[in-house]
Order: sequence, then C-alpha cells, then structure tokens
Amino acid sequence: MSLWQRSAGKLWRSVVGKLWATIMLLVAVVLLIVGVFLLQYIDIWVESEGKTQHQVKVLFVLTAIIGFLLSTFFAFFLSKKIQQPLLQLKEAAVSISQGNYSTRVNIRSSDEIGELAQTFNHMTEQLDKLIHDLNHEKNHLASILRSMGDSVITFDADGKVILTNPSGHLLINQWSGVEKAWQEDLFESSSSFSEVPMPLRDLFQKVMEEGRDATDNVHVMSSVWSAVMAPLQSKGVIRGAVAVIRNVTEEHKLEKLRKDFVANISHEIRTPLSMLQGYSEALLDDIVVSDEDRKELVQVIYDESLRMGRLVNDFLDIARMEAGHVDMNFQELDLRHVLKRVHRKFQVYAKERDVKLHAEMPLEPLMVKEADEDRLEQVLTNLLDNALRHTPSGKSITIAGQLERVNASEYVQLTVRDEGQGIPSEDLPYIFERFYKADKARKRGTASGTGLGLAIVKTFIDLHHGRIVVDSNAGKGTSFTLLLPVEAHQSLS
Repeated sequence: MSLWQRSAGKLWRSVVGKLWATIMLLVAVVLLIVGVFLLQYIDIWVESEGKTQHQVKVLFVLTAIIGFLLSTFFAFFLSKKIQQPLLQLKEAAVSISQGNYSTRVNIRSSDEIGELAQTFNHMTEQLDKLIHDLNHEKNHLASILRSMGDSVITFDADGKVILTNPSGHLLINQWSGVEKAWQEDLFESSSSFSEVPMPLRDLFQKVMEEGRDATDNVHVMSSVWSAVMAPLQSKGVIRGAVAVIRNVTEEHKLEKLRKDFVANISHEIRTPLSMLQGYSEALLDDIVVSDEDRKELVQVIYDESLRMGRLVNDFLDIARMEAGHVDMNFQELDLRHVLKRVHRKFQVYAKERDVKLHAEMPLEPLMVKEADEDRLEQVLTNLLDNALRHTPSGKSITIAGQLERVNASEYVQLTVRDEGQGIPSEDLPYIFERFYKADKARKRGTASGTGLGLAIVKTFIDLHHGRIVVDSNAGKGTSFTLLLPVEAHQSLS
C-alpha cells in the first residue's frame, strides 16, 4: 500500500499527473453535463428505437471509457511536449549547481518555454562570465599575496586565521614557539583570540575595540617586526582584521647604529678639540715660559691633531661602507710587498716606543689573484697601530705571511702577533663591533682608539672573501690571523 501511495504522490506532484487529473476532471464534467442534458430524451429514444435501459447504460459506459482513453492519450501527448523542455531546464540547473557553468539548454520553440530557455542560457552565460572574472581576480590577488615579501594574515572576529600568504604562514609557525613564554606573563589575554599569535594579540584587541588602523613594533626572538593592522568592516560591523607584518630588524639596527655613530662622534672628537683649544690658548696667552714646556705643549697639540685625523678618517670610512660606496680595485698582488711596506712604515714608531718589530716572510711570492693593495695596507696598518698602542716597552710585535692549504684550496695567511696585555675572553666576541672598546685590558695611558679600527678591518677582509680570527690570552698577548683566498671568487665555507 505504501508503494502505491508513494507512486500516486509522485504522479500527483509531477506535471503529467496534474495535467492528466485536470483533463479527466474536465471530461467527467463534460460527460455529466451531456448526460444530464440527454436524460430527458432517453425515454423517447428507447420507445422509438425499442432499446432497453440496460443498453442505454452500456452505451453511456462505453462512451465514458472511450472519452477516458482519448483524454488520457492526449493528456500524455500534451504533457510530454511540455514536460520535456522543463526536464531539460531542471537537468541544466542541476549541472550548473555542480559547477559546470558551460551548460546550455537546446530548446528552439517560439512559445513561452522557448523564451524561458533563452533567458536561462543568457543567465548562464552571464553567470559563467561573472565566475570567470571572480576566479581571475582571486588568482590575481593570490599571486600578489604569494609574491609579497611581507607577511599578510587575515583574522575573523573570533581571532581565527582565515587567510595567509606563504610568508605569513611561516611567521605563524615561528611565533608559535614563543607562545608559552608569553603566556606566563599574559595569561588572561591568552584565553581569548587563541589563534592570534601572542605578539599580535594586544594589537588585534585594540583594532577590534577601536575599529581603526593600528601600528606597532613587535620584538620577538631578538628580531624587530613592524605590524600594521586594519579592521575589516561590513555595513558598519567589524568582521575581522588584516595584518601586514614586515621584518625591520636591519632597519632597527641601522637606526641604532646611526644614533651610536652620532653619539660616539661627539664624544670622541670633543676630547681632542678641548685639548687643542686649551693648549693653543695657553700658548697664545704666553702662560708657558720655558722653551721645554712650550715644546711639550706643541707636541701634545700635534699628537691630538693626529688623533683627530685618525678619528675623521675612520668615521669617513665607516660612513662610506654604510652607504655602499666602497670602491675596490682588485688586481693580482704579491702580499710580500704590502708586508714590507707596512713593516718599514712602523719601524720608526716601534723604535720610539722601544718595541721590537719583526717581519717573517717566505722566499716564494704570496700571490693573490684578486686583492686591493690599498685596502689590505689599511688593514695591516690598523692592526699594527693597535698592537703598538697596547704593547709595553721591551716587548715585540711580529708580522708574518705564508701559504696555507685549507679544504684543498690555497690561501695566504697573514699574522700580526703582539706581546701586550691581551684581550679578556669575555670581550673577544665583540671586538669587531663598531665603537666597541675593551678598555679594561687594552689601554695604554691616554692612547685609546675610536673603536672603529677592527670593524673596518673585518669589513675589508669580508670584501676579499677572507676570514679574520683572533686569539688572545690576558697578559700574554694577542694574535690576529687573516686568511685570503689565492684564487678569485673563492671563499671559505
């Protein structure tokens, strides 16, 4: 019984069933009207023709059956003509709902159904074009996001990540490692917006509450990140936020270096300027009477002028390096000539300070295919100047050069050794940083440097694809070892 009910219900819900029922009802009404109209003539017809009532009833039944059959035939024929295009429209709509926007309906009739089919096809074409344009824009935006160096992260109103570019995805993974460390201090804020990285949580909460853009510098794992976050609004309702994050660690370091540079310039130049001014005024006012005192003041003025000259040259070198204006004149060079020239230049200063200056060089040439003679001479000059200023009288300084083989490649090794007070072990990792001075162990009277000499040395050695290593023992001396590749475009791994 249930099968019959389901079939009947399905037939009644279909166009065929409704059309057939309508025609049947129409036929029944027509037959009833005809029967009622002819009922008054039945007796006359029976008497004149000699028919019985039974025969009349059979005639009516046959007429009803024939009418039923004819109406059913025409109903199904007509419904087929109407139902077929409707079924095509239905199948096309199902196909489009599954993503096949190229589906079209082939109906060429000129009636209302044909117009419906044409409208349907036009709608499908417009929908296909719209979806194509949307996909094109989506792919275009996705390409832009993928190619961005900045990290882009989009959050919904609950703080869940809904969109990131590859850089943003990597950043979230990196910052997930610091989540626990932040939660120890910010336990309350960690309970809400759990998917927002902890360094961005305060900024996200501020944007969601105030509904306007916010910018902040975030310090994470000794790096500095600039985060710009803007709210996503729809009809006045904030539905999320988008963050653009950039690593500004280098910019932060450069800004700090600039401030340190200015501060150290003012500090370093102030002392020699004050001494030059003071001793010059003493000479002008004839305060000094004896020639010996006058000569001593002149010597101090001369020494301080030399010191100021070194300061200015070091500052100019650092400024050119930071601006990327260091011109290197690479050519094939025998480093023995540089060693001899530097040794000869410092021999007089060493004798004045009662320091023995030795030079150890091999007989064979120390050839380097690409080297800047002036820069390497400046490197050795800075190292020997430091050694002379920090080596007491009666001690010795040695400069040496030899060929070395490292990882099956040839290098020229240059060494500057002194017998000074040495550098404490805690200062060794920082001696190549700008303006760093290990004054606790490496000062000799008032002869202090700018803190830039070794930084300049390190930069020039790096430009030669070489390496500089320092070995020092407090109270025993310091040794600087330079390795320069013999072949061009060769570097130490």
